[in-house]
Amino acid sequence: MPPTAPPLRDIVLLGGGHANVQVLKRFGMAPEPGLRLTVLAREPQTPYSGMLPGLVAGHYAWSDIHIDLARLAAFAGARFIAAEAAGLELSRRQVLFADRPPLRYDLLAINSGGVPNGASASNFVTPVKPIGRFLPAWQRLASDPAIRRLVIVGGGAGGVELALAIGRRHARFHCTLVEASPQLLTGFSALARKRLRAELQRRGIDVMTDAMVQEVGADRVYTTVGEVAADHVLWCSGVEAPDWPAAAGLATDANGFIAVSATLQSTSHPEVFAAGDVASMVAMPRPKSGVFAVRQGRVLADNLRRFATGRPLRRFRAQRRALAIVGLGDERAVASRGVGYASGRLVWRIKQYLDRRFIRRFSRLPSMAATPPRLAPALQAEAPETMRCGGCGAKVGADLLHGVLQRLAIEPSPAIVRGIGDDAAVVKVVAGNVALSCDGFRAMIDDPYRFGRICAHHALNDLFAMDARPAFALALANVPVMAAELMAEDLFQMLAGALAVFRDHGVDLVGGHSAEAAELGLAFTVGGAVKGEPLVKDGLTPGEKLILTKPIGSGVLLAGAMQGRVGAANLLAAIANMDHSNAEAARILRCYGAKGCTDVTGFGLAGHLSEMTRASGVGARLQVDRVPKLAGALEQFDAGIASSLQRNNEQALDDFVLRKAAPSEPAVRLLADPQTAGGLLAGVPAANAAACVQALRRAGYAVAVAIGDVTDGELDVVR
Repeated sequence: MPPTAPPLRDIVLLGGGHANVQVLKRFGMAPEPGLRLTVLAREPQTPYSGMLPGLVAGHYAWSDIHIDLARLAAFAGARFIAAEAAGLELSRRQVLFADRPPLRYDLLAINSGGVPNGASASNFVTPVKPIGRFLPAWQRLASDPAIRRLVIVGGGAGGVELALAIGRRHARFHCTLVEASPQLLTGFSALARKRLRAELQRRGIDVMTDAMVQEVGADRVYTTVGEVAADHVLWCSGVEAPDWPAAAGLATDANGFIAVSATLQSTSHPEVFAAGDVASMVAMPRPKSGVFAVRQGRVLADNLRRFATGRPLRRFRAQRRALAIVGLGDERAVASRGVGYASGRLVWRIKQYLDRRFIRRFSRLPSMAATPPRLAPALQAEAPETMRCGGCGAKVGADLLHGVLQRLAIEPSPAIVRGIGDDAAVVKVVAGNVALSCDGFRAMIDDPYRFGRICAHHALNDLFAMDARPAFALALANVPVMAAELMAEDLFQMLAGALAVFRDHGVDLVGGHSAEAAELGLAFTVGGAVKGEPLVKDGLTPGEKLILTKPIGSGVLLAGAMQGRVGAANLLAAIANMDHSNAEAARILRCYGAKGCTDVTGFGLAGHLSEMTRASGVGARLQVDRVPKLAGALEQFDAGIASSLQRNNEQALDDFVLRKAAPSEPAVRLLADPQTAGGLLAGVPAANAAACVQALRRAGYAVAVAIGDVTDGELDVVR
């Protein structure tokens, strides 16, 4: 965001449901200066529930029914954080997690759905919601020949449509539909119920009504009207409220769902909004249905904007009778609204059109022209001065910094004589050699906590590449000018991520410096002991195998993500790859005889290998097809995406003789891709190479592999 409109409010979207995705789209179409959006979601792609049976029936591919949250967030100028919330601390306005520090918000919009009604996942039971967890489980079930008898618990629209979809595509399954109410499809017209019941009978799907499930055994389901044999149970009987809203202190209805007013605000905490299945509209209760979440999206987006900028809120008015369309699995469908009813192929085509149109709204995103930022009047008084000082005037304020350090609760080890708070750190140094390095960069991902972790890994890699044992670190943290609370939160999240990595490796953060800057950034000076001879760049010997511990491709994927061109799954895989320590890899490489080693970072694999061979006075034969690659990296090159450092790095390819490989090929260009927190590249005696690779893979480096040989000739790239 331009410096004339720094972020002043944090709006956190908890969940990627049908309402929150519309908030992202609408803010992307019309940004609100001064407001920063962050979307928190357990899965990187959010499925459209209305298209699930169509996927099961074979009408849709997986990508047809999913909205990519990372791309949508990039379009909206929002931060995307893949994390599962565990609760709220309402008094502090924080979202809580089980595996990371709390995240602060000014406004919170909850659209995270409910939890399965009366069932938990097991080897014998698979809840249909949340859909993100159901789909991989269903793929396993559908391919398991031992499963033939399916019981589907729940006779609403979802259960009936799922049963018909399974019956259409998977003839080997015998399905039984179990419903606790006296009839299927409560709320449907009598004619629609009759038509769908006849279709179930025609497909050979058994129906048990007025049958409350009492117990699920090893091979059968026991109900109040009898038992039914089953190899597996699909639980599709609606949703219950999650425990954490009530536990946090939010007002709830009698069933535990978040109580909201007509403005979609919590009735107890006006800074909290909620929509979809997790919410209950007190003045106009409606059944749990995705259609209401879809309709709530526009009002939710408007009210978040209005509340943050001090304007009156809109009221949401839910229709009393919603149109329900149930697919029959064979390109026909039944529609019901009130006492009305229709069926046939035309109804199916209408359903397909409506469903695909909804997905297209979030997958075909327009290019938006930049407009000069203008703060709403309610925010103008809070904006920081636009003319910022340099020098020491650019330091982060003392009170802000003190508050962050208190939250971090740093406890130095006995090796620290004087740590944070003094003009300089004083540490006890063990006898022997000390390895020192400095590295860092500006933020390249949205999540400041994961960014801090990656920065710490990246800095420590220089020491691990020499088989040194890191002991202390100094930080240089840059934070963009925002509201003071936002600056403190980003600084805390970033340092908390780094500290988590340092603690895992026995490293003390002993001091540093923080300052205002144009962008979020973090760098570390790290030091540690070297026992014995270090691993070095000039330690390669002809006859060794070149072993790489991690895949490459993070540079082009991060470049593509900045343009909203990388899918969330590929981006998260790249982040997970960067957030993986090389400490154990260094130990294993040493054990199997490595003497020459480096970490693959900004100069790319080709650049770092060229450095090693020149220093060692040797050549190398690199097998390009054996180099492990991050998913989606080659496709980004095909699409014309590349890191800003790519062209400079490709000069290193001039050192190589390309045999049966062209310099324009994506696989060859990827050799010059700059890596962040990349793997280790080492030479290992050929006799030890296979065992070394197996040891690396057992230690969690899943794609570690020998990618070539050290020779006494040229630098070759071969197939």
